[in-house]
Amino acid sequence: MPRLRVYRTRAIVLKRRDQGEADRVLTVFTPSMGKRIFIARGVRKPASRKAGHLEPFTHVSLLLAKGRTWDLITQAQMVTSFQGLREDLDHAAYAYYFIELIDAFSEEEDSQPSLFDLLLLSLERLEQSPDLTLTARWFELAILRLSGYQPQLFSCVECGDELEPVTNYFSLEQGGVLCSKHGEGRRGAEPLAVGTLKVLRYIQTQPYNTVMQLKLSSGRMRQVEKLLAEHIRYVLERRLKSPRFISLISQS
Repeated sequence: MPRLRVYRTRAIVLKRRDQGEADRVLTVFTPSMGKRIFIARGVRKPASRKAGHLEPFTHVSLLLAKGRTWDLITQAQMVTSFQGLREDLDHAAYAYYFIELIDAFSEEEDSQPSLFDLLLLSLERLEQSPDLTLTARWFELAILRLSGYQPQLFSCVECGDELEPVTNYFSLEQGGVLCSKHGEGRRGAEPLAVGTLKVLRYIQTQPYNTVMQLKLSSGRMRQVEKLLAEHIRYVLERRLKSPRFISLISQS
C-alpha cells in the first residue's frame, strides 16, 4: 500500500458541517491554496484532540494527507484562537460576517494570499476594535478592492470627470458614482450626499488606524453601511446571512 502524501498549511476555518457519525467537513482559507474543503475524521468524538483547534475563524496549522474526495486533516494546532471574538456576541457576529464575505468572494483552490492576509489582520483588529461597525466598513472596502470590485468614488463612471462637491448619484449597475449631470433622473441611480461620499473616500484610501479616528453620526454611518451592503449584494447577486444577524442583535 503506497504511503499517503502529506503536507502542511496554515488556514483560517470559515465553516464546518457534520459528516456521518463522528466526522466533520471544514471549509478553510489558506495562504497559498485559497479556499479548500478538508475532512477531519472522528473529530466529534469526546476524546478527539483536534476539535478545539477547528472552530470557525480559528487560525490553525494543519498537517494533511491526500485523499480521494477531500484531503484528510491528520493534525491540527491552533495558532490564534481569537478567544476575545468568541466571548462577546457582537464581536462574534462581525467575525462570522468577515469569514462569510471571504467565503463569498473566493473560489475553491484559487490562491489569494492577499485575501488571507487581509482576513487574518482584520480578525486581529476586530478583536481590539473600539468601533465594530467602522472596522467592518473598512474591511468591506478592502475586500472589494482586492477582489476587483472597488466602487469608483472619485470620478464619474459615465464621463470620467472629477466629481464636484454636490449631490452626485451612486449606480449599482455601473459600480460607482455618477456626476449630477449624468446621474440625475437616471434609472437605478440613487442620490449620494456629499458627506457620505467623503466618508466612503476616506475609508477607501486611508490607513486603518487613521480611519478609526473618524467620529460619525449614527445617520451618516447608516448611509455608508446601506450603500456598501447594496453594492456587495449586487456584486455577489445574493444577500449574505450575517448582516441580518448583526442587525437583530444590535436591536436587542
